[in-house]
Amino acid sequence: MNIKNRLTVMSFLQFFVWGAWLITIGNYWFATKQWSGAEFGAVFSTLGISSILMPALTGIIADRWVNAEKLYGILHILGGLALCYLPQVDNPTTFYWVIFGAMLCYMPSISLSNSVAYTILKNNDYDVVKVFPPIRVWGTVGFIAAMWITNLSGNKASANMFYIAAIAAFILGIYAFALPKCPPQKQIDGDASFAKKLGLNAFKLFGTYKMALFFIFSMFLGGALQLTNMYGDTYLSEFAKVPQYADSFVVKYSTIIMSISQISETLFILAIPFFLKRFGIKQVMLISMLAWVLRFGWFAYGNPADGLWMIIMSCIVYGMAFDFFNISGSLFIETSTDNTMRSSAQGLFMMMSNGFGAFFGGIISGQVIDTFFTHNGVRDWHNIWLSFAGYALVVAIAFAILFKHKHNPNELEKVVG
Repeated sequence: MNIKNRLTVMSFLQFFVWGAWLITIGNYWFATKQWSGAEFGAVFSTLGISSILMPALTGIIADRWVNAEKLYGILHILGGLALCYLPQVDNPTTFYWVIFGAMLCYMPSISLSNSVAYTILKNNDYDVVKVFPPIRVWGTVGFIAAMWITNLSGNKASANMFYIAAIAAFILGIYAFALPKCPPQKQIDGDASFAKKLGLNAFKLFGTYKMALFFIFSMFLGGALQLTNMYGDTYLSEFAKVPQYADSFVVKYSTIIMSISQISETLFILAIPFFLKRFGIKQVMLISMLAWVLRFGWFAYGNPADGLWMIIMSCIVYGMAFDFFNISGSLFIETSTDNTMRSSAQGLFMMMSNGFGAFFGGIISGQVIDTFFTHNGVRDWHNIWLSFAGYALVVAIAFAILFKHKHNPNELEKVVG
């Protein structure tokens, strides 16, 4: 098996682990366990906390002491053990701590997978910008496959979703040890500062105005990244409470409908190199932010009958909203830093977007929904989605005004300067 195929398998399994439960956990939480929205927001905040604590730390370890592919494999095996235990949990507090343990292992593996792929591709003289997006497409395919398996096997509200994810995590953990070696990039001499020995010099990226703004807006937009993953499947499933929609395809196969979002990713990922070179990082990021406005807005007005086209369009535009931010941001960091801080810089990006952003997004959204948009146990989804759309619009306008960057056709080679 050649290098690109081996990395394709890694990408597929990386996101299969996530797709098996991320979209459907809301149904398990609200329908099966009947726990509260505020507690649910806290559970999703574990993605954020883990992304704050772990990616930068594991990136530093991979940059300094341990082969990245080995660390990557260990994290997946440990995360799989935590996922296996989740079905035994019968209260939200314990559930929070167990899934927190799983996320401490999984979230840093996302940035590590990027670092491993970039290192292996560069060591084999591949053009990362051209070769990586098609490999990453298979991560989306893995996510879709996991969603379909969970829904079609009748487990979209069952604890079995965690067993499906755990099996994939174990397979990936073992597989990682067979990947080409990704040793630490540089040995620091004994006279180096303590901060440099730990790889903390990557934080100096905040000292550059353009990079600092990039990280700040990564955090704000990160607050929107998980909202439809948190509530989308539950939103569609709750149309069952409306008699005219109770037996609709959307209600029965809500997870498959939601998977259209990931299917759209496969197209938009492949378009990223063109958009980056044609429009530049600022315009691509702005397009992503405006796509989030449409994502939430169409959900607000959609329904399983005459409004089905809006639900479908919301799912289609998700690919642009999610990928233009995550993949473009990852490539921006990769082409803006030297190889001595490659993994730790990717960790910083993950910390700001899926860390602080997802943490505040999960906590605040759960409290806002419970306080302002839930009445007698019924959630007002129309206004919930409109409030999210308004938030994304404010972020987009602020970014357009504050982030000053003139597009250079060669910016992928020379982004910061």
